[in-house]
Amino acid sequence: MPFIVNTDRDREEMLRSIGAASFDDLITDIPEEIRLKKALDLFPALSEPEVMKLLEGLASANRSTAGYVSFLGGGAYDHFIPSAIKSIVSRSEFYTAYTPYQAEVSQGTLQAIYEYQSMMCRLYGMDVANASMYDGATALAEAVLMAMNITGREHVVIAGRLNPFTESVLKTYLEASGHGAIVQNSLDNGTGSVDGLRMLVGERTAAVVVQQPNFYGCLENVEAAGAAAGECGALFIVSADPVSLGMLEAPGNYGADIAVGEGQPLGSRQNFGGPYLGIFTVRQAHVRKIPGRLVGMTRDRDGNDGFILTLQTREQHIRREKATSNICTNQALCALQAAVYLSLLGKQGIREVAGQSAVKAHYLADRIAALPGYALKFTAPFFREFVVETPLPASEVVGAMLDKGIFAGYDLSAVGESGLLVAVTEKRTRAELDQFVALLGEL
Repeated sequence: MPFIVNTDRDREEMLRSIGAASFDDLITDIPEEIRLKKALDLFPALSEPEVMKLLEGLASANRSTAGYVSFLGGGAYDHFIPSAIKSIVSRSEFYTAYTPYQAEVSQGTLQAIYEYQSMMCRLYGMDVANASMYDGATALAEAVLMAMNITGREHVVIAGRLNPFTESVLKTYLEASGHGAIVQNSLDNGTGSVDGLRMLVGERTAAVVVQQPNFYGCLENVEAAGAAAGECGALFIVSADPVSLGMLEAPGNYGADIAVGEGQPLGSRQNFGGPYLGIFTVRQAHVRKIPGRLVGMTRDRDGNDGFILTLQTREQHIRREKATSNICTNQALCALQAAVYLSLLGKQGIREVAGQSAVKAHYLADRIAALPGYALKFTAPFFREFVVETPLPASEVVGAMLDKGIFAGYDLSAVGESGLLVAVTEKRTRAELDQFVALLGEL
């Protein structure tokens, strides 16, 4: 795409045509105190080799999992990504594809999305999956709005410890749409209290939301949460880690009405926080309320299989007030990465990833808990993530480990709590785990 310069004359003509005297008239809503009052301090013009050297120098200041051993989690994980994924998704027919508005010329993209949807249904044990959402947080927020739309109720009960950043997105969605309150269940040993949950649900409850595993890595009593939702006529929404489903029961098998998740662990890099992949699956009974895009398979008049966008209940296609959601696109490239990842691993492969992550996490947790001054904060069962109480503030532990080439975990003081959230994936070796324990012992 060429760069087309706007000359002073061009700008004058544009301002005149919209009735503005100056550029400042266009930004009157921006407070005066935050406007830039001086010229941009730009570098002098550089040649291409000079630009590359500059950018490489800036990039070298980053600390990444390419050079550090990572125990970071809290929603984004350092899993192994097979090299074939980049090779496949970088093909021009995939890499340059945008939203497939014209089905007759987008069959390859539509088929890839259809395969992704099919895999998500198998993984989550659900009937229908959409073409993906922006990320796990927006997927959960859309699930709650969908539950309110279906039930006509306004209250949401969070059964256990939800990722605080996901909860923040959910609150933003509900406040912006004028919907009702979020009620947080009490916690017991790192998981939601079953008795407390039963006291919170009622005839005004639209949905009971549970994250499995939860933010602390602990396993919630999802069966009890689902039963509490069913007893009051609310929908049961589960936000499940897709990798954990290689080992844990699928949400569809314990009664989830809507199951969502963050798809980053399925073949996407951490990428400083995005772009990520929002997984969204539902029961067949609710398919007409599903947000986003849905690809279906049909047959043409000659009997050949074909793929189409179906049930297009978004504001692009119908009146805004009747739309199920204002999300009108999807993360097609990240969804393709997830589909390729699952195709390469297969059922046994995803079980192996989940199993190795869990076994290594429990090995590390036992070793750390044996160190003087360290202890596990909760005794509830966990999958691949756990909270450690440390003899020093967690922030000091994180800083000391950085000097040793290790991302020690997530300092929970960032969300107003104490402890160090440690995550382990199949990438971590026995030597790395033992080195981490030894360095913690030295502290």
